[in-house]
Amino acid sequence: MLIVDAHCDTITTIMKCGEGLRKNNCHIDISRLKNYDSYVQFFAAFISPEHAKMGALKRTLSIIDRLYQEIEDNKQDIMLCCNYNDMEDAFAGRKIAAVLTIEGGEALEGSLASLRMLYKMGVRGMTLTWNYRNQIADGVIDGISGGGLTPFGREVIPEMNRLGMLVDVSHISEAGFWDVINLTAAPIIASHSNSKKLCSHPRNLTDEQLLALKKNGGVTGLNLYPLFLNDGGKASIKDALSHIEYIVALTGEDTLGLGSDFDGIESTPEGLEGVQCYSNLLNELLKLNYSEGLVKKIAGENFIRVIKSVL
Repeated sequence: MLIVDAHCDTITTIMKCGEGLRKNNCHIDISRLKNYDSYVQFFAAFISPEHAKMGALKRTLSIIDRLYQEIEDNKQDIMLCCNYNDMEDAFAGRKIAAVLTIEGGEALEGSLASLRMLYKMGVRGMTLTWNYRNQIADGVIDGISGGGLTPFGREVIPEMNRLGMLVDVSHISEAGFWDVINLTAAPIIASHSNSKKLCSHPRNLTDEQLLALKKNGGVTGLNLYPLFLNDGGKASIKDALSHIEYIVALTGEDTLGLGSDFDGIESTPEGLEGVQCYSNLLNELLKLNYSEGLVKKIAGENFIRVIKSVL
């Protein structure tokens, strides 16, 4: 079964802890990814707050460089993919398909030229904000201001559409979300966000936002952080299943995928301790009498549809 995980922070995590991508003590490594038949992993260059205010582009380049090094060192098992044709080549060669993304539009430092050059380096998606305001928009923590896209942000969206990049609205303020929906000419994604109806965390999406994603042809990726799964702070695989059932019931079969946030989260649900556990989640869906076709959509086909459309 094809699996697409639309968000992880593994590259910045291995940079911090001094490990490598081949085998590590993180949530994701190549040795575990290779246990799946066909796997697409989005690797985010996360621009953390300490780098966001100064040197964001330099930090972005250092993270991209590390991913390139890891791919070069493990090229027999993983390859960078810039479109679906590349992914097919990876699958044919029994390789993991790696997609390079950015988490935090601070990376652009207010320049469309930076966006275009990052695209040429292989970046194929960008989470417009992290939790706080940047040159593009307000993040969810600053959402109380009511701010959405800035004038610069209103230039970024059409340019990403033109280039063929995935616009990612996870972390953006609600006003920013609606600005993007009204401006984009292509399907968008919320790479790692859940249902606010089931868990009130501001990082999650309202029913209206999820239905807007459906109308747009976009997809949200199921985030496995317990704080985004329930209001109690501890979670199990049952909480993840609850979000799947709710979102599918609300929006139908085509608006949900996987976006673990592995290695960017401080804890995981019981039964979903790392990428090796995705099979547990998918098997539980089959036990609940989800059709194999629907499970395949959630596992990866919904994100693949958007990838084919945008990239």
